[in-house]
Amino acid sequence: MLAGIVLLAFLGGGAAIAASSKPEFAGHPKGLYVLFFAEMWERFSYYGMRALLIFYLTKHWLFGDGQSNLIYGAYTSLVYITPVLGGYLADRYLGQRKAVLFGAVLLTLGHVLMAVEGGGGQSDPAINVFWMALSLIIVGSGFLKANISVIVGQLYPLTDVRRDGAYTIFYMGINVGAAIGTILAGWLGETYGWAYGFGAAGVGMLLGLVVFILGKPLLLGKGEAPDPARLARPVLGIKFEYLLYALGFASAFVIWALIQYQDVIQWLLIVAGVAMLLYVLFVAFRLEPHARDRLLVVLFLIALNPVFWGLFEQAGGSLNLYTDRFVDRAGVPASLFQSINPIYIVLLGPIFAGLWVWLGKRGLEPSAPAKFGLALAQVGLSFLVFVWGAQMVGPEVMTPVIFVFLIYFLQTTGELCLSPVGLSAMNRLAPKHLASLIMGAWFYMTAVGNFVAGKIGEATGGGHDGEMTKEGTLQVYSTIGWWTIGIAVGVLVLAPLVKRLMHLDTLKDEELAGQAELAEPQAAGLKPGAETR
Repeated sequence: MLAGIVLLAFLGGGAAIAASSKPEFAGHPKGLYVLFFAEMWERFSYYGMRALLIFYLTKHWLFGDGQSNLIYGAYTSLVYITPVLGGYLADRYLGQRKAVLFGAVLLTLGHVLMAVEGGGGQSDPAINVFWMALSLIIVGSGFLKANISVIVGQLYPLTDVRRDGAYTIFYMGINVGAAIGTILAGWLGETYGWAYGFGAAGVGMLLGLVVFILGKPLLLGKGEAPDPARLARPVLGIKFEYLLYALGFASAFVIWALIQYQDVIQWLLIVAGVAMLLYVLFVAFRLEPHARDRLLVVLFLIALNPVFWGLFEQAGGSLNLYTDRFVDRAGVPASLFQSINPIYIVLLGPIFAGLWVWLGKRGLEPSAPAKFGLALAQVGLSFLVFVWGAQMVGPEVMTPVIFVFLIYFLQTTGELCLSPVGLSAMNRLAPKHLASLIMGAWFYMTAVGNFVAGKIGEATGGGHDGEMTKEGTLQVYSTIGWWTIGIAVGVLVLAPLVKRLMHLDTLKDEELAGQAELAEPQAAGLKPGAETR
């Protein structure tokens, strides 16, 4: 019944927007709402599955706490690293729209396979289906994730004052989907069985695919291939476009092997990260000075990603397990607490939007680097508050559930200072010919953060094969909290210098080159907006 109401509400809303004869709806291009609904259903599926994954690993496949956290971190890191390649292929060959469509197909297949649970235990052959399901989701995310965010930006000129509002609408769709997916899939999975929860996630992804296909005319030709003739040429007797799809699908088998060896992923992240850094630096120093400085700012901002997301992503791993075992939750399934963050986003997003505007009119709005410093301070403080609350009641007493709400509250306010601001900055500061690559690089460093989250989670489990304890987890949380507060202070000190390197006074739309410089340049931040989640 709940799923039916949600489906009718959102598909009905999308149909009403499409049926309108006006080129825009509520002051924005209709294509924005196509992307809103498509991404909403994709996040429904991703977060619905994510809420159950750590429990599926520990309770169904019977991995230890430490290894489960490491697998969780490896999986989420690969979800965020593959957009680097997906963004590159979209920039050079496919265009963003076809890349998103292909990614949505792979994601749908992956979520359907997640519903095949077998008998459980690591000796069950069905675990190979599980690895393949994760692999398809990883590759599908690589094609979809960065590129759908890029299309949002392409609907508006760089100087269009509606851009930040557009990303706000987009981000709200993301979190509506995340909240509903977590509640519905989590409840079904923990109440009726894994297959029901993962199956609901699969249905959500299929709906996202349908919305994107039907909404193509409303995208106004944005995100199309840069050279359609090249895609149509045969290579090795196969149309080049189809060859790219075949290679993308085949890469899932490589990921299938990789996801089972987390140490290999760690080294790949290091090697690929150094290579990406050197490439961006090489490109930066071939550009004119202001464009070069902007790319250096991009590198500074994305370097802070692993710090924030390494802490934030404890939510689906160690914090999820802690909530299940050591929190007085009055019988509420632990997975449902994963909905707190997206619900906070929906509630607090408009408040932050108004706050940035109010501060901006008075010349008091923090710069994008300063917002990053504030984000790190809040996520670090969230763990210190949680540790204080848990220790206040004593080691033998279950942690009061109010501190779960508090840790997510502070993490959410931190997220609203970093995640939307960062993606808006990537979209604005990157040269047009590197737009998807830089967006992919942003997700890449989020991937590093997710792997760091897995390593932190492994530490809370006492090592690779260990089991989580309350005191050990709180000690780890205290350490990471204090370290992050220290880093935040350093970022806030450097923020004024970094802001100057953004050269917002000379930032122009490509079509306005040679004309007057921007009269009132906007800070490179959302109010709040795009997504890195």
